[in-house]
Amino acid sequence: MSENLDKSHINEAGKSKSNESEKGLGGAVECSDEALQKKIKSDSSNPQRVQRPHSSPPRFVTVEELLETAKGVTNMALAHEIVVNRDFRIKPVELPEGSLEKKVKDIVHKAFWDCLSCQLSEDPPTYDHAIKLVGEIKETLLSFLLPGHTRLRNQITEVLDLDLIKQEAENGALDISKLAEFIIGMMGTLCAPVRDEEVKKLKDIKEIVPLFRAIFSVLDLMKVDMANFAITSIRPHLMQQSVEYERKKFQELLEKQPNSLDFVTQWLEEASDDLMAQKYKHALPAGGEAAGSGDAPMLSPVAVQNYAYLKLLKWDHLHRPFPETVLMDHSRFQELQLQLEQLTILGAVLLVTFSMAAPAISSQASSAEKLKMIVKILLTDMHLPSFHLEDALTTIGEKVCLEVSSCLALCGSSPFSTDKETALKGQILAVASPDDPIRRIMESRILTFLETYLASGHQKPLPSVPGGLGPVQKELEEVAVKFIRLVNYNKMVFCPYYDAILSKILHRS
Repeated sequence: MSENLDKSHINEAGKSKSNESEKGLGGAVECSDEALQKKIKSDSSNPQRVQRPHSSPPRFVTVEELLETAKGVTNMALAHEIVVNRDFRIKPVELPEGSLEKKVKDIVHKAFWDCLSCQLSEDPPTYDHAIKLVGEIKETLLSFLLPGHTRLRNQITEVLDLDLIKQEAENGALDISKLAEFIIGMMGTLCAPVRDEEVKKLKDIKEIVPLFRAIFSVLDLMKVDMANFAITSIRPHLMQQSVEYERKKFQELLEKQPNSLDFVTQWLEEASDDLMAQKYKHALPAGGEAAGSGDAPMLSPVAVQNYAYLKLLKWDHLHRPFPETVLMDHSRFQELQLQLEQLTILGAVLLVTFSMAAPAISSQASSAEKLKMIVKILLTDMHLPSFHLEDALTTIGEKVCLEVSSCLALCGSSPFSTDKETALKGQILAVASPDDPIRRIMESRILTFLETYLASGHQKPLPSVPGGLGPVQKELEEVAVKFIRLVNYNKMVFCPYYDAILSKILHRS
């Protein structure tokens, strides 16, 4: 089956679409596979819960509707990213050096802090700007508090009482250094452990203006920490709502753009045709003639969907638009595809090496692992445009032969002959070709493993890896878990659309 994943039977004529449909966000879903499976089954079997997707007749849309739709897609993408990507974090905004935005920001900030410095240098000092800053700091500190932080809330409100501070300033009794000391202490209480060092450094700043600048800088980082804490807290709750939310937003998009399932339909049609061709081929009797029409093989919707997802791992991203329902995970599928390509090369090189070096190498765990690390390191940059596989495999051949010779010498085995070294280097270099038999075998077995995992209902433990994949089993299982969770979540959201399309494809005459 896996050998046909890269073949396309789609007629592109009359099926072109804007490049905008190729854009999407780039993961693992934080929920158990069992829970996801139950969710898929309940959504598919309960007609009261999920409405079948329906298409709307083409119509003109206004600019306002387009803007509203774009906003909906953005919100849907953000919710999807939070749920799917467990490593999702908000990062502080860093404007590029030399950019107009950064220059304007620096000028405005410098003017503000220069004004504050001038006010504090007056005799007597003027505290108008300083008091406004204290007010902003007060509101920020209060925003960090949880409902149960009553004592801290009272402390902040009492010490940073702006009316009282204004009176002290008017009477020349304001000790701004004391206020700063209280603020730093409260920041140390409320900050995340990762900010302890930054807060500690504030105590070493003695001048008021630099101190206030540093305080606001640390407060900005604490705001980001608080936002990420909130995301982590809401993720389990968001997971419960995200499936319905994404499906609803996609339906709204579909109603405004009724052709938004064109590429999905092509994708599923191609998967169905390829799978049917394979099953029909295997169903042929020994004489090569087809049996009666009543014996034609039947396809299940689940099998077609699984095969379609496997095709995404062999997708031609440069020349083919990605199916609409997986656009938000476009970059994730690309990353998985690159990881599997790297695993295929790695596995092929190790298989060739261990076959030629006999048990002397493969039976020694330390030597085998060292060889594996050498090859992995030299394949690290496979995703870069500047990477040349032939050059890398040439270097790998040299390194592998040196390591094999060293290992054989330590084992007291017969040294590697020149002819064997030449043959091994040649076989390693041959892996650069997609048509290399060893490479094709490794690729086929990897896809077979993923297919088996998909068909198993994603139950643990993972299925046994096919022969020859033992050296890369750990890496393959890690990729498989990411792939299955991504597929599982996508099924949860879009299974009604897939079922509707496949019901037409599989029952057509």
